[in-house]
Amino acid sequence: MMEKWPKSLEKKLKLREEQNALRKLPSSNSLIDFASNDYIGFAKNEIIFHQTHEYLLDKNIKVNGATGSRLLSGNHIIYEEAEAFIAQFHKVESSLIFNSGYDANVGLFSSVPQRNDLILYDEFCHASIRDGIKMSHAKSFKFYHNDTEDLEKLIKKQLENQNSKPDTIFIVTESVFSMDGDTPNLEQMISLSEKYGAYMIVDEAHALGVFGNQGEGVIQSLKLQDKVFARINTFGKGLGCHGAAVLGNESLKSYLVNFARSFVYTTGLSPHSVATILLSYKTLEKEKVAIETLKSNIVFFNQEKVRLGLKPIFVYSKSAIQCAIIPGNEKVKNIANQLQEKGFDVKPIISPTVPEGQERLRFCLHSYNSQNEISNVLELLATFVF
Repeated sequence: MMEKWPKSLEKKLKLREEQNALRKLPSSNSLIDFASNDYIGFAKNEIIFHQTHEYLLDKNIKVNGATGSRLLSGNHIIYEEAEAFIAQFHKVESSLIFNSGYDANVGLFSSVPQRNDLILYDEFCHASIRDGIKMSHAKSFKFYHNDTEDLEKLIKKQLENQNSKPDTIFIVTESVFSMDGDTPNLEQMISLSEKYGAYMIVDEAHALGVFGNQGEGVIQSLKLQDKVFARINTFGKGLGCHGAAVLGNESLKSYLVNFARSFVYTTGLSPHSVATILLSYKTLEKEKVAIETLKSNIVFFNQEKVRLGLKPIFVYSKSAIQCAIIPGNEKVKNIANQLQEKGFDVKPIISPTVPEGQERLRFCLHSYNSQNEISNVLELLATFVF
């Protein structure tokens, strides 16, 4: 094994350690789950597990891998069925499955905006969106979080500059933000996009399975799907499996198949992975109890925050993501450790993942959390912070 190690890399690791910010892979545990993104329990759903197996056997598919990229040998028949079902479920012309949410965002944002285009994105957008934007040739600016006034100010400023007037403007946001759990005023943003002829792109990673009567997400629940250029739906959260899809029209799908490098130059998902996506969607279409139970738990969590006097330290959220701001890496990690010692899996989110001073405990709520568990974990939190 090679023992040499670059000094520059060693310096960066030591700095992380000194800041009490060094990340390490956690061990699996049997604690009460307030950490995972498995919002409605689909990752543990045995019915979906068995239905996926039966589906593959019925189609006589006994293959472990895709065998190549989708443009070569990996575009197996399940892809076509899954993408057609997803498009129908989300009331859109087409869908294109990517290997992950990260791949979908990098592929979309690195290829669609062109050199003379402009991207305006929320300052809290996910790292995958920002990485994709960095890889594009378009000019980009971030606007203040959920601030439509700042967004319009940026649009006007760019349009008034005749020397660098953009060919196309893309407005980018998320329907539920992963570190705050809040939601922007999408009606206002879409009105702005229509006013200035811009194209709206919305990441719905943390909305699928949570919002809407069938867990279809925020955009559809507001009946705004026909006003959005592209949606990104990630399957590793509410759907409980893996992968993602970009939703849009047939022209967008054709463009991504030709120009999204994270799609073109990677091996496709295995038949089993795509079958799991399809069967999870079919379950979501008729699932009612888990979605309604999750919604009840979100309401109850917010009520308990008020009862225990914890509301001031929490970011406002009506989603399954609830965050208590506890500044300082060491302090927030200590409180997380105390909660874990009492049997609750609550994770600290430390800087630099969030800005310094915005460190937090991130509570993820699920349909399978009991109200008793919610009360107990918040009562413990109150004793640790007050």
